[in-house]
Amino acid sequence: MKSSVLKYYIISFLVLSTSLNFSQTYNTVEDKDDVEFSHFMSLVVSSVNQRHDLAIEYISNNWREEFEVMAVEVLYFSDHQSAKFKLLEILQDKTDKKYGIDFNKWYEYLWSKPQVLTLYYHEFKARLHGFIDKRFVKYFKNRQKISNIRLDEVRWGGVIQDGIPPLRNPQMISADDATYLDGDNIVFGIEINGDFRAYPKRILAWHEMFTDTVGGIPVAGVYCTLCGTVILYKTEQDGKKYELGTSGFLYRSNKLMYDKETQSLWNTLWGKPVIGPLVDKGIELDYLSVVTTTWKDWKARHPETTVLSLKTGYNRNYGEGVAYNDYFSTDNLMFNVPEIDKSLKNKQSVLALRLPDVTDESIAISTKFLRKNNLYKGEIADKNFVVLTDKSGANRVYFSENVEFINYNQKSEVVDTSGIVWKLHENYLKSSTGKTLKRLNSFNAFWFGWKAAHPNTKLIK
Repeated sequence: MKSSVLKYYIISFLVLSTSLNFSQTYNTVEDKDDVEFSHFMSLVVSSVNQRHDLAIEYISNNWREEFEVMAVEVLYFSDHQSAKFKLLEILQDKTDKKYGIDFNKWYEYLWSKPQVLTLYYHEFKARLHGFIDKRFVKYFKNRQKISNIRLDEVRWGGVIQDGIPPLRNPQMISADDATYLDGDNIVFGIEINGDFRAYPKRILAWHEMFTDTVGGIPVAGVYCTLCGTVILYKTEQDGKKYELGTSGFLYRSNKLMYDKETQSLWNTLWGKPVIGPLVDKGIELDYLSVVTTTWKDWKARHPETTVLSLKTGYNRNYGEGVAYNDYFSTDNLMFNVPEIDKSLKNKQSVLALRLPDVTDESIAISTKFLRKNNLYKGEIADKNFVVLTDKSGANRVYFSENVEFINYNQKSEVVDTSGIVWKLHENYLKSSTGKTLKRLNSFNAFWFGWKAAHPNTKLIK
């Protein structure tokens, strides 16, 4: 999320919060919980200094570990400097941590130990973020027990629901009409049932999602700019179609989606709901391959492709490298994760491989390694695969079964040990004898984001 956007919404939140009737913010909690809840909320929504002093005194005298995450979140949102300073003193004294207002440090501290929450934390989180966007209330309210991720790891990303607007059924144009693109521009290429499409990074980075029907299949292409992934999900499962959007929240620096019907939150890298009524219902969306390549290479391979039009309905600077340029240009994170694995640089691109229907095993292969090994053979869940990396750096993965490949010309042909030539297609390899080998669906990601979502992943570098 852009820091300027984040600042805008925080300011808007603070202006709104001070005008609210505080008594209306806690009518669903009772007794001791009601008292605790009201004191914490008063540090955000009340502008009365005496009220702040009462809250600070109560919190200090009745401190318990469950207060830690609420104190951190109040410090993040409250604009009342005197009360914030006093609350920070209490937090530092009770935890013996001197992190000041370094929120990433506070979150690292919280995440380094088991989650401890008050019984009303869901209500606190719902009301606190509901001042930003009332739709946020439903994400958390009464959902503390229907979550399979830590609620204290869910952080606001700085925008309202769909504040980064998805492209829904966007206009596509022919390759010849895409004169705004240069050959070295990065595109995300997909193919479904003979429908070839290219989504330029320079456009998609501003929207982070598109929904459409491609090759007769309803899909959502989800771009988490922070963790470097573009994943193409089929949005229909067992006859049910899910209309997805951008929630405005993050989990381990990974964008959380929501579905419009239930407002459940979905993990982008897992393709399944993690908070809300859809949790543990056996829902996990199938995903397809996305190729990260250059416009020149994609167009040469697939001259029939269509590509996103600049006419998106939004006024953005769609120049190459404009969106998130500062973020992409360093290895620093905007939002931290519980643990950093220094096996690779944070934003080193990896090729991510999973077979969720078969195994919990996952593999990450460094794209730097694959550039040096343009024909790489591996195995996942006892299934052999081959990764073919072309001169643009694009990676394509196929099940190799019992075929042993020995040479790839980095264009459209790969040869096996019998001298048989196989032609490379987006969704399969086809030999001169007519045999085909299916695609193993894959996508690229930043190392830190993939590792945070899949702590036990196997790394090849």
